Amino acid sequence: MDLDAIDFRDIDPGQRTLMGPGPSDVPARVLQAMCAPCIGHLDPAFLSIMDETQQLLRFVFQTDNAVTIPVSGTGSAGMETCFVNLVEPGDEVVVCVNGVFGARMCDIVQRLGANLIRVDAEWGRTVDPEAVRQAAKARQPKLLAVVHAETSTGVCQPLEDLRDIAKESGALFLVDMVTSLGGMEAGLDRMGIDAAYSGTQKCISCPPGLSPVSFSPAAMKILRERKTPVTSWYLDMTMVGSYWGAERKYHHTAPINMIYALREALRIIAEEGLKPRFSRHLVNHRALVAGLEAMGLSMLVAEGERLPMLNAVRIPEGADDLKVRKALLNNFGLEIGGGLGALAGKVWRVGLMGHASRRRNVFLFLSALETVLRGQGLKVKTGALEAAATVYASETASDSA
Repeated sequence: MDLDAIDFRDIDPGQRTLMGPGPSDVPARVLQAMCAPCIGHLDPAFLSIMDETQQLLRFVFQTDNAVTIPVSGTGSAGMETCFVNLVEPGDEVVVCVNGVFGARMCDIVQRLGANLIRVDAEWGRTVDPEAVRQAAKARQPKLLAVVHAETSTGVCQPLEDLRDIAKESGALFLVDMVTSLGGMEAGLDRMGIDAAYSGTQKCISCPPGLSPVSFSPAAMKILRERKTPVTSWYLDMTMVGSYWGAERKYHHTAPINMIYALREALRIIAEEGLKPRFSRHLVNHRALVAGLEAMGLSMLVAEGERLPMLNAVRIPEGADDLKVRKALLNNFGLEIGGGLGALAGKVWRVGLMGHASRRRNVFLFLSALETVLRGQGLKVKTGALEAAATVYASETASDSA
Protein backbone atom coordinates (compact mmCIF):
# COMPACT_ATOMS: atom_id res chain seq x y z
CA MET A 1 0.00 0.00 0.00
CA ASP A 2 1.29 3.45 -0.95
CA LEU A 3 0.87 5.49 2.23
CA ASP A 4 2.23 8.59 0.51
CA ALA A 5 -1.00 8.78 -1.47
CA ILE A 6 -3.09 9.06 1.70
CA ASP A 7 -3.52 12.35 3.53
CA PHE A 8 -3.25 11.42 7.20
CA ARG A 9 -4.46 14.68 8.68
CA ASP A 10 -4.72 15.52 12.36
CA ILE A 11 -7.91 14.23 13.95
CA ASP A 12 -10.36 17.08 14.26
CA PRO A 13 -14.02 16.03 13.94
CA GLY A 14 -15.22 19.45 15.06
CA GLN A 15 -17.29 20.38 18.08
CA ARG A 16 -20.50 18.40 18.59
CA THR A 17 -23.37 18.55 21.07
CA LEU A 18 -24.17 14.89 21.72
CA MET A 19 -27.90 14.49 22.29
CA GLY A 20 -28.30 11.01 20.89
CA PRO A 21 -28.58 7.66 22.68
CA GLY A 22 -24.87 7.73 23.51
CA PRO A 23 -22.10 8.63 23.79
CA SER A 24 -22.90 11.77 25.73
CA ASP A 25 -20.85 14.96 26.05
CA VAL A 26 -17.65 14.46 28.05
CA PRO A 27 -16.53 17.18 30.50
CA ALA A 28 -13.13 18.74 29.86
CA ARG A 29 -11.93 17.48 33.25
CA VAL A 30 -12.49 13.89 32.14
CA LEU A 31 -10.64 14.36 28.85
CA GLN A 32 -7.80 16.03 30.73
CA ALA A 33 -7.58 13.10 33.15
CA MET A 34 -7.10 10.75 30.21
CA CYS A 35 -3.93 12.68 29.32
CA ALA A 36 -2.19 11.84 32.60
CA PRO A 37 0.94 9.67 32.14
CA CYS A 38 0.31 6.04 31.30
CA ILE A 39 1.88 3.85 33.97
CA GLY A 40 1.92 0.12 34.61
CA HIS A 41 -1.26 -1.69 35.57
CA LEU A 42 0.48 -3.03 38.70
CA ASP A 43 2.16 0.26 39.61
CA PRO A 44 1.36 1.16 43.26
CA ALA A 45 0.05 4.54 42.12
CA PHE A 46 -2.38 2.87 39.72
CA LEU A 47 -3.48 0.32 42.31
CA SER A 48 -4.47 3.24 44.53
CA ILE A 49 -6.48 4.75 41.65
CA MET A 50 -8.22 1.40 41.20
CA ASP A 51 -9.28 1.41 44.86
CA GLU A 52 -10.63 4.95 44.57
CA THR A 53 -12.51 4.08 41.36
CA GLN A 54 -14.20 1.15 43.10
CA GLN A 55 -15.21 3.34 46.04
CA LEU A 56 -16.73 5.87 43.68
CA LEU A 57 -18.54 3.16 41.71
CA ARG A 58 -20.08 1.81 44.91
CA PHE A 59 -21.29 5.32 45.67
CA VAL A 60 -22.96 5.69 42.27
CA PHE A 61 -24.40 2.14 42.29
CA GLN A 62 -25.45 2.78 45.92
CA THR A 63 -24.09 -0.54 47.12
CA ASP A 64 -21.64 -2.14 49.52
CA ASN A 65 -20.92 -4.99 47.09
CA ALA A 66 -17.22 -5.86 47.24
CA VAL A 67 -17.22 -6.92 43.59
CA THR A 68 -18.02 -3.58 41.97
CA ILE A 69 -15.58 -2.92 39.15
CA PRO A 70 -15.28 -1.57 35.61
CA VAL A 71 -15.04 -4.31 32.99
CA SER A 72 -12.82 -3.62 29.98
CA GLY A 73 -15.38 -3.17 27.21
CA THR A 74 -18.58 -1.28 26.50
CA GLY A 75 -22.00 -1.88 28.04
CA SER A 76 -22.60 -5.04 26.03
CA ALA A 77 -19.46 -6.49 27.61
CA GLY A 78 -21.05 -5.81 30.99
CA MET A 79 -24.20 -7.60 29.85
CA GLU A 80 -22.19 -10.59 28.76
CA THR A 81 -20.12 -10.52 31.97
CA CYS A 82 -23.21 -10.88 34.12
CA PHE A 83 -24.75 -13.69 32.09
CA VAL A 84 -21.62 -15.79 31.47
CA ASN A 85 -20.73 -15.74 35.17
CA LEU A 86 -24.19 -16.51 36.55
CA VAL A 87 -25.75 -18.78 33.91
CA GLU A 88 -24.83 -22.38 33.08
CA PRO A 89 -26.19 -24.78 30.43
CA GLY A 90 -29.68 -25.97 31.33
CA ASP A 91 -30.44 -23.09 33.72
CA GLU A 92 -33.90 -21.52 33.55
CA VAL A 93 -33.68 -17.80 32.82
CA VAL A 94 -36.55 -15.30 32.56
CA VAL A 95 -35.83 -12.29 30.35
CA CYS A 96 -38.18 -9.31 30.00
CA VAL A 97 -38.18 -7.93 26.45
CA ASN A 98 -39.64 -4.61 25.30
CA GLY A 99 -36.84 -3.41 23.05
CA VAL A 100 -33.52 -4.13 21.39
CA PHE A 101 -31.48 -4.71 24.52
CA GLY A 102 -33.88 -7.15 26.13
CA ALA A 103 -33.68 -9.12 22.88
CA ARG A 104 -29.89 -9.01 23.10
CA MET A 105 -30.09 -10.58 26.56
CA CYS A 106 -32.11 -13.42 25.05
CA ASP A 107 -29.46 -14.01 22.42
CA ILE A 108 -26.77 -14.37 25.07
CA VAL A 109 -28.89 -16.72 27.21
CA GLN A 110 -29.45 -19.03 24.24
CA ARG A 111 -25.78 -18.98 23.27
CA LEU A 112 -24.98 -20.17 26.79
CA GLY A 113 -27.24 -23.20 26.38
CA ALA A 114 -29.70 -22.08 29.06
CA ASN A 115 -33.47 -22.43 28.83
CA LEU A 116 -34.88 -19.04 27.87
CA ILE A 117 -38.24 -17.95 29.27
CA ARG A 118 -39.03 -14.81 27.28
CA VAL A 119 -41.70 -12.36 28.46
CA ASP A 120 -42.49 -9.82 25.74
CA ALA A 121 -44.19 -6.44 25.83
CA GLU A 122 -45.00 -3.94 23.11
CA TRP A 123 -42.04 -1.72 22.24
CA GLY A 124 -42.71 1.60 23.91
CA ARG A 125 -44.50 0.05 26.91
CA THR A 126 -43.37 -1.46 30.19
CA VAL A 127 -43.40 -5.21 30.82
CA ASP A 128 -46.43 -6.50 32.73
CA PRO A 129 -45.26 -7.85 36.12
CA GLU A 130 -48.13 -10.34 36.22
CA ALA A 131 -46.92 -11.95 32.98
CA VAL A 132 -43.46 -12.23 34.53
CA ARG A 133 -44.92 -13.72 37.72
CA GLN A 134 -46.76 -16.41 35.76
CA ALA A 135 -43.64 -17.27 33.78
CA ALA A 136 -41.55 -17.51 36.95
CA LYS A 137 -44.13 -19.70 38.70
CA ALA A 138 -44.18 -22.15 35.83
CA ARG A 139 -40.41 -22.61 35.56
CA GLN A 140 -38.73 -21.58 38.86
CA PRO A 141 -35.85 -19.70 37.21
CA LYS A 142 -32.32 -19.23 38.43
CA LEU A 143 -32.23 -15.68 37.09
CA LEU A 144 -34.70 -12.93 36.23
CA ALA A 145 -33.29 -10.23 33.94
CA VAL A 146 -34.69 -6.88 32.84
CA VAL A 147 -33.56 -3.66 31.19
CA HIS A 148 -34.22 -0.76 33.55
CA ALA A 149 -33.83 1.95 30.90
CA GLU A 150 -34.53 0.61 27.42
CA THR A 151 -32.40 2.84 25.21
CA SER A 152 -34.14 1.75 22.02
CA THR A 153 -37.57 2.99 23.14
CA GLY A 154 -37.18 5.45 26.03
CA VAL A 155 -39.15 3.24 28.43
CA CYS A 156 -38.40 3.16 32.16
CA GLN A 157 -39.26 -0.24 33.63
CA PRO A 158 -40.37 -0.15 37.30
CA LEU A 159 -38.24 -2.58 39.28
CA GLU A 160 -40.03 -3.11 42.57
CA ASP A 161 -42.58 -5.71 41.42
CA LEU A 162 -39.99 -7.61 39.41
CA ARG A 163 -37.64 -7.61 42.39
CA ASP A 164 -40.39 -9.13 44.52
CA ILE A 165 -41.11 -11.77 41.86
CA ALA A 166 -37.43 -12.73 41.74
CA LYS A 167 -37.38 -13.04 45.51
CA GLU A 168 -40.58 -15.13 45.56
CA SER A 169 -39.16 -17.56 43.01
CA GLY A 170 -35.69 -17.75 44.56
CA ALA A 171 -34.07 -16.21 41.47
CA LEU A 172 -31.23 -13.74 41.21
CA PHE A 173 -32.35 -10.31 39.98
CA LEU A 174 -30.22 -8.95 37.13
CA VAL A 175 -30.72 -5.39 35.87
CA ASP A 176 -29.36 -3.61 32.81
CA MET A 177 -28.52 -0.08 34.00
CA VAL A 178 -26.53 1.04 30.95
CA THR A 179 -28.61 4.18 30.42
CA SER A 180 -30.00 4.75 33.92
CA LEU A 181 -26.89 4.64 36.14
CA GLY A 182 -25.97 8.14 37.27
CA GLY A 183 -29.15 9.66 35.87
CA MET A 184 -31.99 8.31 37.99
CA GLU A 185 -32.67 6.47 41.21
CA ALA A 186 -31.95 2.73 41.27
CA GLY A 187 -29.81 1.92 44.31
CA LEU A 188 -28.70 -1.71 44.18
CA ASP A 189 -28.83 -2.54 47.87
CA ARG A 190 -32.11 -0.74 48.54
CA MET A 191 -33.71 -2.31 45.45
CA GLY A 192 -32.42 -5.83 46.14
CA ILE A 193 -30.60 -6.09 42.81
CA ASP A 194 -28.14 -9.00 42.71
CA ALA A 195 -26.23 -8.11 39.56
CA ALA A 196 -26.10 -4.98 37.44
CA TYR A 197 -24.07 -3.51 34.63
CA SER A 198 -23.80 -0.14 32.95
CA GLY A 199 -21.69 1.77 30.44
CA THR A 200 -19.41 4.76 30.89
CA GLN A 201 -20.68 6.69 27.85
CA LYS A 202 -24.24 7.49 28.97
CA CYS A 203 -25.12 9.38 32.17
CA ILE A 204 -21.62 8.91 33.59
CA SER A 205 -20.34 11.12 30.74
CA CYS A 206 -17.07 9.33 30.18
CA PRO A 207 -15.86 8.08 26.77
CA PRO A 208 -17.08 4.59 25.81
CA GLY A 209 -14.80 1.70 26.68
CA LEU A 210 -15.64 0.50 30.19
CA SER A 211 -18.66 -1.24 31.68
CA PRO A 212 -19.20 -0.89 35.44
CA VAL A 213 -20.61 -4.10 36.96
CA SER A 214 -21.62 -5.08 40.47
CA PHE A 215 -22.31 -8.51 41.98
CA SER A 216 -24.05 -9.06 45.31
CA PRO A 217 -22.83 -11.68 47.82
CA ALA A 218 -25.68 -13.95 46.65
CA ALA A 219 -24.54 -13.62 43.05
CA MET A 220 -20.93 -14.35 44.01
CA LYS A 221 -22.07 -17.45 45.91
CA ILE A 222 -23.76 -18.71 42.72
CA LEU A 223 -20.57 -18.00 40.80
CA ARG A 224 -18.36 -19.87 43.29
CA GLU A 225 -20.70 -22.89 43.23
CA ARG A 226 -20.79 -23.28 39.45
CA LYS A 227 -20.62 -26.83 38.12
CA THR A 228 -18.97 -25.73 34.88
CA PRO A 229 -16.22 -23.21 34.13
CA VAL A 230 -17.25 -19.70 33.07
CA THR A 231 -17.40 -19.87 29.28
CA SER A 232 -15.48 -16.61 28.77
CA TRP A 233 -11.91 -16.52 30.05
CA TYR A 234 -11.66 -12.76 29.60
CA LEU A 235 -14.86 -12.02 31.54
CA ASP A 236 -14.49 -14.66 34.27
CA MET A 237 -15.07 -12.72 37.48
CA THR A 238 -13.31 -15.31 39.61
CA MET A 239 -10.11 -14.18 37.87
CA VAL A 240 -10.88 -10.54 37.04
CA GLY A 241 -12.09 -10.04 40.61
CA SER A 242 -8.74 -11.28 41.91
CA TYR A 243 -6.99 -8.47 40.03
CA TRP A 244 -9.36 -5.84 41.43
CA GLY A 245 -9.38 -7.43 44.88
CA ALA A 246 -6.74 -7.65 47.58
CA GLU A 247 -4.76 -10.32 45.71
CA ARG A 248 -3.93 -8.02 42.74
CA LYS A 249 -3.41 -11.18 40.70
CA TYR A 250 -2.59 -10.33 37.08
CA HIS A 251 -5.32 -11.18 34.59
CA HIS A 252 -5.13 -8.76 31.67
CA THR A 253 -3.63 -5.32 31.12
CA ALA A 254 -6.15 -2.79 32.36
CA PRO A 255 -6.99 0.23 30.18
CA ILE A 256 -5.12 2.61 32.46
CA ASN A 257 -6.04 5.95 30.93
CA MET A 258 -9.70 5.00 30.54
CA ILE A 259 -9.81 4.23 34.26
CA TYR A 260 -8.30 7.66 34.93
CA ALA A 261 -11.20 9.09 32.93
CA LEU A 262 -13.83 7.01 34.74
CA ARG A 263 -12.48 8.01 38.14
CA GLU A 264 -12.72 11.69 37.19
CA ALA A 265 -16.24 11.30 35.77
CA LEU A 266 -17.34 9.59 38.97
CA ARG A 267 -15.72 12.36 41.03
CA ILE A 268 -17.84 14.89 39.16
CA ILE A 269 -20.98 12.89 39.99
CA ALA A 270 -20.00 12.73 43.66
CA GLU A 271 -19.38 16.48 43.75
CA GLU A 272 -22.82 17.19 42.30
CA GLY A 273 -24.56 14.64 44.51
CA LEU A 274 -26.92 11.91 43.37
CA LYS A 275 -30.21 13.57 44.29
CA PRO A 276 -29.41 16.91 42.60
CA ARG A 277 -28.16 15.02 39.57
CA PHE A 278 -31.33 12.97 39.32
CA SER A 279 -33.43 16.12 39.72
CA ARG A 280 -31.47 17.87 36.98
CA HIS A 281 -32.15 15.05 34.52
CA LEU A 282 -35.83 15.06 35.37
CA VAL A 283 -36.46 18.79 35.00
CA ASN A 284 -34.58 18.95 31.70
CA HIS A 285 -36.66 16.05 30.44
CA ARG A 286 -39.89 17.78 31.44
CA ALA A 287 -38.83 20.99 29.73
CA LEU A 288 -37.89 19.13 26.56
CA VAL A 289 -41.21 17.29 26.40
CA ALA A 290 -43.16 20.50 27.06
CA GLY A 291 -41.34 22.20 24.19
CA LEU A 292 -41.86 19.30 21.79
CA GLU A 293 -45.55 19.06 22.59
CA ALA A 294 -45.92 22.83 22.14
CA MET A 295 -44.51 22.36 18.63
CA GLY A 296 -47.20 19.75 17.94
CA LEU A 297 -44.97 16.70 18.23
CA SER A 298 -45.72 13.68 20.42
CA MET A 299 -43.77 11.16 22.44
CA LEU A 300 -43.68 7.40 21.83
CA VAL A 301 -43.87 6.48 25.51
CA ALA A 302 -46.81 7.33 27.72
CA GLU A 303 -46.26 9.82 30.54
CA GLY A 304 -45.31 7.95 33.68
CA GLU A 305 -43.34 5.31 31.75
CA ARG A 306 -40.74 7.65 30.20
CA LEU A 307 -37.05 7.87 30.90
CA PRO A 308 -35.73 11.29 31.85
CA MET A 309 -32.48 10.79 29.94
CA LEU A 310 -33.66 9.20 26.67
CA ASN A 311 -36.67 10.65 24.86
CA ALA A 312 -38.31 8.84 21.94
CA VAL A 313 -40.06 11.45 19.77
CA ARG A 314 -42.49 10.38 17.07
CA ILE A 315 -41.36 11.65 13.67
CA PRO A 316 -44.11 13.95 12.36
CA GLU A 317 -45.79 13.13 9.08
CA GLY A 318 -43.94 14.71 6.18
CA ALA A 319 -40.57 14.91 7.93
CA ASP A 320 -37.62 13.06 6.41
CA ASP A 321 -35.91 11.22 9.26
CA LEU A 322 -32.40 11.09 7.83
CA LYS A 323 -32.48 14.59 6.33
CA VAL A 324 -33.56 16.09 9.64
CA ARG A 325 -30.77 14.37 11.56
CA LYS A 326 -28.20 15.35 8.94
CA ALA A 327 -29.35 18.97 9.02
CA LEU A 328 -29.13 19.08 12.80
CA LEU A 329 -25.59 17.70 12.64
CA ASN A 330 -24.32 19.75 9.71
CA ASN A 331 -25.99 23.07 10.52
CA PHE A 332 -26.04 23.02 14.33
CA GLY A 333 -23.37 20.47 15.30
CA LEU A 334 -26.10 18.58 17.15
CA GLU A 335 -26.39 14.80 17.14
CA ILE A 336 -29.58 12.86 17.84
CA GLY A 337 -30.34 9.20 17.13
CA GLY A 338 -32.77 7.40 14.86
CA GLY A 339 -35.03 4.52 15.76
CA LEU A 340 -33.83 0.91 16.00
CA GLY A 341 -35.51 -2.27 14.83
CA ALA A 342 -39.26 -1.93 14.53
CA LEU A 343 -38.98 1.79 15.35
CA ALA A 344 -36.52 2.64 12.56
CA GLY A 345 -37.82 5.66 10.65
CA LYS A 346 -40.61 6.18 13.20
CA VAL A 347 -38.89 7.94 16.10
CA TRP A 348 -35.97 10.16 16.97
CA ARG A 349 -34.08 9.29 20.12
CA VAL A 350 -33.03 12.44 21.95
CA GLY A 351 -30.61 12.01 24.83
CA LEU A 352 -30.26 14.24 27.87
CA MET A 353 -27.52 12.26 29.57
CA GLY A 354 -25.04 13.36 32.19
CA HIS A 355 -23.06 16.40 31.06
CA ALA A 356 -25.41 16.83 28.07
CA SER A 357 -28.48 17.16 30.31
CA ARG A 358 -28.38 20.95 30.39
CA ARG A 359 -30.91 23.74 30.00
CA ARG A 360 -28.80 25.21 27.20
CA ASN A 361 -29.04 21.98 25.22
CA VAL A 362 -32.81 21.78 25.63
CA PHE A 363 -33.23 25.25 24.15
CA LEU A 364 -30.66 24.54 21.43
CA PHE A 365 -32.41 21.36 20.33
CA LEU A 366 -35.91 22.84 20.34
CA SER A 367 -34.90 25.90 18.31
CA ALA A 368 -32.75 23.85 15.90
CA LEU A 369 -35.45 21.24 15.33
CA GLU A 370 -38.08 23.90 14.69
CA THR A 371 -35.79 25.58 12.16
CA VAL A 372 -35.05 22.31 10.34
CA LEU A 373 -38.68 21.18 10.22
CA ARG A 374 -39.83 24.53 8.89
CA GLY A 375 -37.07 24.29 6.29
CA GLN A 376 -38.61 21.00 5.14
CA GLY A 377 -41.95 22.73 4.69
CA LEU A 378 -43.65 21.38 7.81
CA LYS A 379 -46.10 23.53 9.70
CA VAL A 380 -44.77 23.66 13.25
CA LYS A 381 -46.56 25.41 16.07
CA THR A 382 -44.77 28.25 17.84
CA GLY A 383 -44.12 28.52 21.56
CA ALA A 384 -41.67 25.64 22.14
CA LEU A 385 -39.07 27.74 23.94
CA GLU A 386 -41.72 29.47 26.00
CA ALA A 387 -43.18 26.12 27.08
CA ALA A 388 -39.77 24.86 28.15
CA ALA A 389 -39.03 28.11 29.97
CA THR A 390 -42.30 27.79 31.87
CA VAL A 391 -41.22 24.39 33.18
CA TYR A 392 -37.91 25.80 34.38
CA ALA A 393 -39.64 28.76 35.99
CA SER A 394 -42.07 26.50 37.86
CA GLU A 395 -39.21 24.31 39.08
CA THR A 396 -37.31 27.36 40.31
CA ALA A 397 -40.38 28.63 42.13
CA SER A 398 -40.89 25.21 43.68
CA ASP A 399 -37.25 25.04 44.86
CA SER A 400 -37.51 28.44 46.55
CA ALA A 401 -40.90 27.78 48.13
